[in-house]
Amino acid sequence: MDLSVVISLGYVLASGLFIFGLKKLGSPATARKGNMISAVGMLTAIVVALLDQGIVDFTWIAAGMVVGGAIGAIAARAIAMTSMPEMVALFNGLGGAASLLVGWAALTPDAATFTLVTIVLSILIGGVTLTGSLIAYGKLSEILGSGAVMFKGQQLVNSLIIAGVVGSAVMFCLQPTDPTWLYAVIGLSLVFGIMVVIPIGGADMPVVISLLNSYSGLAACAAGFAINNNVLIVAGSLVGASGIILTQIMCKAMNRSLSNVLFSGFASVANEATEIDGEIKPITAEDAYYILEAATNVAIIPGYGMAVAQAQHVVKELGDLLEANGAEVNFGIHPVAGRMPGHMNVLLAEADVPYDQLLEMDEINPRMELIDVAIVIGANDVVNPAAREMESSPIYGMPVINVADAQTVFVLKRSMASGFAGIENPLFYKENTRMLFGDAKETLSKLVRELSG
Repeated sequence: MDLSVVISLGYVLASGLFIFGLKKLGSPATARKGNMISAVGMLTAIVVALLDQGIVDFTWIAAGMVVGGAIGAIAARAIAMTSMPEMVALFNGLGGAASLLVGWAALTPDAATFTLVTIVLSILIGGVTLTGSLIAYGKLSEILGSGAVMFKGQQLVNSLIIAGVVGSAVMFCLQPTDPTWLYAVIGLSLVFGIMVVIPIGGADMPVVISLLNSYSGLAACAAGFAINNNVLIVAGSLVGASGIILTQIMCKAMNRSLSNVLFSGFASVANEATEIDGEIKPITAEDAYYILEAATNVAIIPGYGMAVAQAQHVVKELGDLLEANGAEVNFGIHPVAGRMPGHMNVLLAEADVPYDQLLEMDEINPRMELIDVAIVIGANDVVNPAAREMESSPIYGMPVINVADAQTVFVLKRSMASGFAGIENPLFYKENTRMLFGDAKETLSKLVRELSG
């Protein structure tokens, strides 16, 4: 068979695997298989692309794949589940860096105008993705402050950077042999990536992660046009489109527009001193056991605190014991719980929680009045009734899981500190709420011992 036919079939196969794998990623039950299918598609695409370029000596290519694969495997195995959002942010950044370098490498003295435009787009979007992702990583890991960074004249500075990027890009296309304009585009894109993400507060990181994921796809798509590689165009388009869709889902879950997330400095809004009626009612695990032992319908609402405590396995054990005691157990998953899209699904899937027990917010809310006990584990903003009750709250109008409607609410927290958004939560003062203070894993372990005793 002719090599060109093999290459064409390989591209079609890789594209099909990407599309099929992405489809499988739409459900927690098939996500692992979808990830594997997509990985096989990427390996196929790499091999076919190398054959298409006429590369004969694969020595360095093979060495790079082995070293890179080993680093990726070790990092993925060693990373704690609490650090998964940071790892995703770094992956997005590396994707942006790769697109920047591919676009740069595609520059030739005789490049056509269309190619020059795609090179500029690849470099620009890749640079923004790289530094933006690094800032997101710093905020998520709290190496940098998680709050929004705002300063006087910030919009003017951003406008000047955009004008500089546009001007440099135009001059580069007009004078591609002058490296000055290329370096200007690279430098300004890296600066702009920082400026885009610093005004976004830590509570909005799930949106930022999905948006940067989309940017990395768009950068790859532009790089595909720059080097005339169809499979890279397809893969980049898929990632870019899916990232934008996911970003819109995240924004809808917070009842906010994308422009509001990007430019409002949400998490920097001062939490107004609001007087909340009621008092905190602590409870011990021993007393909580008696209420759980009598419950016939239990909802567990996980949040980032569950990830911090690495309590997903003991949560699964608690759920099994409650079911053995005759209770119906479900998990309420908010779209922006945690610090990246799907964070809670990943944690619970790792603990082998059945997928049919994972209910989205719209599924769990209509059932909440029938719930005997709602157990909130390290979640704060996504169960905050201020979103429904307090018009002065920064999150007013945001869809939340209505745990306050349950008969009894157990809130597991280390302290009375506010959540990642820095907003007071009236749920803690409700008549039907009991606070279980301490490390979530230790508290749940006590409940497990009580129920199994």
